[in-house]
Amino acid sequence: MRRLVGQRLVTLAAAVTAAVVVVAGAAAAGRHLPDWARPQIASVVSHGLMARSVQGFRPNNRLTRQAMSKLAYGLTEALTPEVTVPTTTDPTTTDPTSTDPTTTDPTSTDPTSTDPTSTDPTSTDPTSTDPTSTDPTPTDPTTTDPVPTLPPPPPPVSDPNGAVTMAQLDSQLVDALYLRHAAREFSLGAKAAGIRVPSRFGTEVVARLLGLRIDHPAAEDYLELRPQDPASRAEAAYSAAQILSFAPFGRSWQLGWVQELADSFAIPKLNVWQKRILTVAFSKIGMPYVWGGTSDGPEAPFGVPSRGGYDCSGFVWRVYKLQSYPDEGDLASVIRGRTTMVMSVEVPRSELIPFAKLQPGDVLFFGAHGPRSSGAQIDHTAIYVGNGWLIQSSGQGVALAQLTGWYRREFAWARRPLREAGLEG
Repeated sequence: MRRLVGQRLVTLAAAVTAAVVVVAGAAAAGRHLPDWARPQIASVVSHGLMARSVQGFRPNNRLTRQAMSKLAYGLTEALTPEVTVPTTTDPTTTDPTSTDPTTTDPTSTDPTSTDPTSTDPTSTDPTSTDPTSTDPTPTDPTTTDPVPTLPPPPPPVSDPNGAVTMAQLDSQLVDALYLRHAAREFSLGAKAAGIRVPSRFGTEVVARLLGLRIDHPAAEDYLELRPQDPASRAEAAYSAAQILSFAPFGRSWQLGWVQELADSFAIPKLNVWQKRILTVAFSKIGMPYVWGGTSDGPEAPFGVPSRGGYDCSGFVWRVYKLQSYPDEGDLASVIRGRTTMVMSVEVPRSELIPFAKLQPGDVLFFGAHGPRSSGAQIDHTAIYVGNGWLIQSSGQGVALAQLTGWYRREFAWARRPLREAGLEG
């Protein structure tokens, strides 16, 4: 997760020359692209999805609209639990020695007299004690939140051989998981705070909270795809394999957790400058993590070509340094260093922001020893959104995350560029 420029110069320098050769070969012939998703492809194929065999999968081909439609339906089908329906016994045939149906005890074959949890697929839920689980596992399945039933197969798609973008891939996967409402809640929460967001915002937030993206090694950043780029079958297989690892609908802690986060998502009241900063930051949602990246467009940081993307400090650099704002004054000059470590020590300690005083738009820094970290130990940065949320470029690319767990433990301090530039009001 913490792939940062300052720490990776030495480790990647030796790979740069080889990477350039690999990129050139890959550009000339798609068959030379690395077979990076083979385990995920094997998982998907074993579920009867996308291809009959791993050997015939064609991972580097573009994902087509028809293949996407079939994949989305197949994933919904895979996560839809099989519901065992108790069968009633005809009381006239219960006792083969009896000819009088009225002499048969009607309770002996009444399915309601037995324990309904014996046929309830939620009764064996290993996550039922997980406080993040929303499945109360009652004995009467008719009183629970309804588990989605399998919809009819999708109709034929228009332009079946047309390409599917990465943003469209994520959107259809979110739909397949019945999380469209959650995606909408994230978008509405941002808009309610006065932040303008791209149409993909909600589905990208959901997809990345679920861990549906992969961060390719730095020497293979040429594989990273932007939201508008056509998705490859390998990328689709990776996402599908992640989903196939979830428990069925009604029992998946991942799906329940994301829905709970969406239900409570809200951003505090923002001033004009906080809205401007977060609008630019949110516009990058779904961009990939690229080592040394600072742009939406093609770059070759450290010799490795990429279509565009950001590392953690490159994302902050773009939002605060490279982006132009009306009446910005000295904002572009307050952050001077390009790396996370340098950014973190440019402000006197007396001006650093502790956790309890965070405000939207603050630049966050993280280190192995939390607030006791030295500048040399700072190895990650992000931008604070408010109400315990941050936006960053990390393993899931540009994505929202909660300031909990690792982030809370290793939070060191923050700085407030808007105050440093005299733009707090």
